[in-house]
Amino acid sequence: MWRSAGVRVRSTVAATALLAVLVLAGAVTGLVLLRSTLYSGEQETGSVQARLVRLSVTAAALSGSDAAARQALDTAVGAQADRGSHIQVLDADGDVVARSARLAGLPALTALRPASARLEYEVVRLPALGEDHRWVVTVLGADVEDRDFHVIVAESTADADRVLRWAGVLLGVGSPLLLAAIGVATWTFVGRSLRPVEAIRARVEGISARGLDGRVPVPAGEDEVSRLAVTMNEMLARLEAAQAGQRRFVADASHELRSPVATLRAAAEVWAGSGGSLAEFTTLVASESGRLETLVADLLALARADEGRLLLVPQEVDLDEVVEVETTRLRSVSGRTVQATIVPVRVLGDPLALARTLRNLTDNAVRHATSRVELEVAQEGDVAVLRVGDDGPGIPAGDRARVFERFVRLDGSRGRGSGGTGLGLAIVAETAAAHGGSVSVRERRGGGCVVEVRLPAGGPQPPSAARR
Repeated sequence: MWRSAGVRVRSTVAATALLAVLVLAGAVTGLVLLRSTLYSGEQETGSVQARLVRLSVTAAALSGSDAAARQALDTAVGAQADRGSHIQVLDADGDVVARSARLAGLPALTALRPASARLEYEVVRLPALGEDHRWVVTVLGADVEDRDFHVIVAESTADADRVLRWAGVLLGVGSPLLLAAIGVATWTFVGRSLRPVEAIRARVEGISARGLDGRVPVPAGEDEVSRLAVTMNEMLARLEAAQAGQRRFVADASHELRSPVATLRAAAEVWAGSGGSLAEFTTLVASESGRLETLVADLLALARADEGRLLLVPQEVDLDEVVEVETTRLRSVSGRTVQATIVPVRVLGDPLALARTLRNLTDNAVRHATSRVELEVAQEGDVAVLRVGDDGPGIPAGDRARVFERFVRLDGSRGRGSGGTGLGLAIVAETAAAHGGSVSVRERRGGGCVVEVRLPAGGPQPPSAARR
C-alpha cells in the first residue's frame, strides 16, 4: 500500500509522522522540565522556611523552660495559624516538639533524618492532611548546644500540578491542530510542486512515435522539475533526430538497393531483346551483384553498430600487421604508388572490424587518388594513430565532418559516379567509436586529404622497428 500510494500521499504522511514524533518528544521533554522546575521551586521555598525556623530553635525553646523562646518558636512554625507551609520540629528522639496548626496530633511527616546542616527532600502523598495531591517534604538537620533536632517543612504541589495539567491540556489540544495544519500545508505544497510534473506526464503521454516534435512545458525557475523538463525536451529532440535519421537511412538504403537491381533487370531485358553476348551480360551481372553484396554488407555492419554489436571479439591486435597485409594487397591491385610508414603498435579490439575499417579507408583513397596512396601507423603516448592519405582533389573544410554521415557523397570526383555507396566512412566512424577512438579528416601537404583514426593503445608492445 505504501509503494502504491502517490508521492503526495507519502510525503504528507512522512512529514506528519515525523512532526508527530518530534512534537511528542518535545511535549514529554517540556513537561518533565516544567515539573522539575516547579518542584524545584517548592524545594527552594521549603529550604528557606526550614532555615528561618532553625533560627528560632533554642535549647530553652526545645525544653520549654523559657516561655518567650517557646512563643517565638510557635510563631515561627505557625502553631496558631495555617500559613500554607506545614512545619514540624523534632527533637533528638524524633518526637514532635513544635508544629503548624494543621499538624496537631500528627506524627513526623517523613522518616528522613539528615545530619546536622544537611538538607534532604522527598515528594510524597500525605493522606493525613486530607488533600489528594503530593507534597515536597524538606528536612533540615541541625543542633543546638549539642542537642540534635530536625526541621520538617511540607510544601503543597497543588499549584504546580495544576500548571502541569493545563500545560498537558494545551499540548494535547494544540499538537493535533499543529499536525493537521502541517499535513494540510504539506499536501498543498507537494501538490503544487508536482503540478508541473503532472503537466509533463500528460504532455509526454500525448506524444506518439509518429509525432516526436512535441515538447513538454518547462516551469520557471532552476529547480529539479525544470531541469527534468529540459532533459525531457533534449531527449525528445534526440529521439526526433534519430527518427529522422532512421527514415533517411531507410529511404537512402531503399534507393541504393533499387539501383543495382534496376540495372540488372534493364540489362536482362536488353540482352533478351537484342541477343547480346553472354559474356557482356555475365560481366555486368558480376559487377552489379558485387556492388549489391558490398552494399548489403555495409548495411549489416551499420545495423550491428546501431545495436552496439560492432565490436564482437575484442582481443589484442597488432595494428602494424593489419596495415602490412593491406599494403601488400594495394601494391598488387591498385595501380597506384603505395607508401607505408609502419611502427609496431598494439591495440585492443576486433581484428575483423579493424581490417574492414582499413579496407574502407584504402578503397576510398585509391578511388580518389591521382597517383599516390600513403599509409602510416604510429604511436603517440597511449594512442595508436592510423593515417591513410591520397593525392586526390581533397575534401573541402566544410564537408570534413559531414563525410562520416551515412549515404553522404560529395560532388565532383568524390561523387556517386566514383562507385562508392556513401557508407564506408560512416562504418569507419562507427568502428572507431566502438573501440573508444575517433576519426577526422585533414588536408594533406601537397594536396589531397588524410583520414586519421586514433585508438587507445593497449597490450604489451612488440619491439620497436619502423618498416616502410
